[in-house]
Amino acid sequence: MTTRPLGGVATGLALVVLAVLTGVAAQRTTGTGPVATTTTSTVPTGHTTTIAVTVDDMRFQPAQLIVPAGDRLIIALTNRDQRRHDLILATGAKTGPVSAGRTARLDVGVIGGPVQGWCSLPGHRQTGMTLTIATTGHAHETSTAAPAPEPTAAIDTLADPGAGFRARDAAVPPVPAGRLHKVALHVREVQLDVAPGVRQSMWTYNGTVPGPTLHGRIGDTFEVTLTNDGNVDHGVDFHAGALAPDEPMRPIEPGQSLIYRFTATRAGIWMYHCSTMPMLLHLGNGMYGAVIIDPPGLLPVAREYLLVQSEIYRGGDIAAMRADRPDAVVFNGYAAQYTHRPLTARAGDRVRIWLLDAGPSRDTSFHVVGAQFDTVYAEGRYQLEPSDPGGAQVLPLVPAAGGFVETVLPQAGHYPFVSHVMSDADRGARGIIEVTAR
Repeated sequence: MTTRPLGGVATGLALVVLAVLTGVAAQRTTGTGPVATTTTSTVPTGHTTTIAVTVDDMRFQPAQLIVPAGDRLIIALTNRDQRRHDLILATGAKTGPVSAGRTARLDVGVIGGPVQGWCSLPGHRQTGMTLTIATTGHAHETSTAAPAPEPTAAIDTLADPGAGFRARDAAVPPVPAGRLHKVALHVREVQLDVAPGVRQSMWTYNGTVPGPTLHGRIGDTFEVTLTNDGNVDHGVDFHAGALAPDEPMRPIEPGQSLIYRFTATRAGIWMYHCSTMPMLLHLGNGMYGAVIIDPPGLLPVAREYLLVQSEIYRGGDIAAMRADRPDAVVFNGYAAQYTHRPLTARAGDRVRIWLLDAGPSRDTSFHVVGAQFDTVYAEGRYQLEPSDPGGAQVLPLVPAAGGFVETVLPQAGHYPFVSHVMSDADRGARGIIEVTAR
């Protein structure tokens, strides 16, 4: 642990895709067209090969097309998936967006050698939506290698975000009146600060990461209107509801809306997130939030906070997501924000802290330095209560799990909190509770 000044006090810490393949039909006719490779020695045969390609569950089928060298190729692309896709070839030929149930014909031109293709929607190529055209002859392969990303500087989680910085309010919102809660969620793709000096495009619910917190009781009904104001398809999955996902969790296109209605039948803190494939990309770009359903008989406390732990990946890099290499690990969307703007309490206050591990991939082990937990509630049940003789030092959670801890902070001072996965505390999963005397 290292120290740095904070308000005159030395404080601180350095710390699916499932593929279902479908059939293909091919035929040869006569005709000519432009050469589809950079090879100049290809002699057109005067024949045209037409191949039917289908899209289903994030895959092209067939994924390899065999064409006689010199033939002109026509691809008849039929989208049998529930969402739009496209096909772009390394030669520059492309279909444009193809909606669900539609067919597009792509004139590739004369094939003189191997050509690669892919779907250009975010994350689709990286999760397997690729296609290769091969020939029975010999030619030079058209390069499809993506340019190497420019290196970026490491995130400095100790940097001061500046006098104008405002941390996200971590206070748990009150339960709204009534038993029916109508919620409007708008998908918005916005630029957000995620660390000092680091701003990037994020996919969000209502413009924030995490999205708005929903709070209710067992028996409450939530009627959520989801509207996609973004540029690609998105959806939502509420873990707090139990219902068939086919309709309410389906991805919707930009400009579309759906209504998702569920009744909370069990207590706990539940994750919601975008359910559109590849889910890793959508979660890694910020599309998640929390639903708190109070356990029956939950007593009021002096302070009640919510911390959602998640990972930040610079530039929405899905390769880094798949390799579990986050650039930062954060509470409530910004690295180490509560070291600069601490949570507050008074000496002797009972403090309840709800935790949700939104991931998408990393565990957490929540700890408050200088405090012991006399209450631990995780995944729908109490593991420790104040009447028990023992105490707890951490709340360990896997991705999508949640719970809360309670503690009484006895003295004025600064109580750091961290994920005790210390590499993640160093990446920004840390903060401070500033306790003042009564």
